[in-house]
Amino acid sequence: MEFNNNKAIYLQITDLFCEEILLKKWNGGDRIPSVREMAINIEVNPNTVMRTYNYLQEKDIIFNKRGIGYFLSEDAYKKTLGMRKDEFIKKELPAIFKTIKLLDINFEDLKSLYNKYDSKQ
Repeated sequence: MEFNNNKAIYLQITDLFCEEILLKKWNGGDRIPSVREMAINIEVNPNTVMRTYNYLQEKDIIFNKRGIGYFLSEDAYKKTLGMRKDEFIKKELPAIFKTIKLLDINFEDLKSLYNKYDSKQ
């Protein structure tokens, strides 16, 4: 995994987890990699991964079965979707709206561009 300097590494790892969940590569009840496994796979300090896991536990997206490992909560998809939507609406959308307004892009043009993008997915 390549990291950028604009965001804390543990949050970038959180984004990776959320993407896996939203793409339905990981489902509710699935066991996820251990802290050590994840640290090795993405080449970071285990403490950084632990910080990610703590954050995801606070959001009730994952839980720990003592002695067994970490698992996704049954409603991990729903909680992840809600969390990511909320972050997008509060943090990213205002900048997008500002750019749309500055570039004088109307809603119909935006809708057409989105439909083109969506048809390629």
